Amino acid sequence: MPNDKRAISVTELINTKFKVMEFKGAWKRALGQPELSGTWIVYGNPKNGKTRFVLQLCKYLTQFTRVGYDSLEEGVSVSFTQAIKEVNMLDVKCGFVIYDKEPVAMLRERLKKQKAPGVVVIDSLQYTGLTYSDYKKLKDEFRNKLFIFISHAEGREPAGRVAKSVKYDANIIIRVEGFRAFATGRYGGGDPYTIWEEGALKYWQE
Repeated sequence: MPNDKRAISVTELINTKFKVMEFKGAWKRALGQPELSGTWIVYGNPKNGKTRFVLQLCKYLTQFTRVGYDSLEEGVSVSFTQAIKEVNMLDVKCGFVIYDKEPVAMLRERLKKQKAPGVVVIDSLQYTGLTYSDYKKLKDEFRNKLFIFISHAEGREPAGRVAKSVKYDANIIIRVEGFRAFATGRYGGGDPYTIWEEGALKYWQE
């Protein structure tokens, strides 16, 4: 017999309550009002403001849930600590936790716990060792979590086959260039988000 454990009626679907984050201001103009689950991908070339943007985003997201940041690539370092200070993450220290190069297998066990973060940032996708099949299994296992993957870039695209596949699957796609974040997604928004005004003006020669 067919496995219909995920089959639902139209009435059930319409009556389903989704966790939607009511973004405001610049965040709403950029990202709309997204659901607190699924996958986002943030990519861009080095020294364009990618880390600063993600930390600003994490700080904002702590208004809605706890945020975990798995620094797989850089780990706890001087430069990452400086970025944390620049964004004033101490303001939300109770809602933000850092994992120092925690492998995905360990992260998966952590996410099974009752008080696990609702948002998980993985920096970077290239350091996870995940195949696209692994990624889909992780996303499916934790359907109530929002995963934000940071990715290297090749030109204006994410670097590597897995990252490109994740981009096509993601609910929100964010490309960072010249201290601005350009988002496309399923929840509205679409306006550029300025990460650092002075740097953006200089880069875009405005």
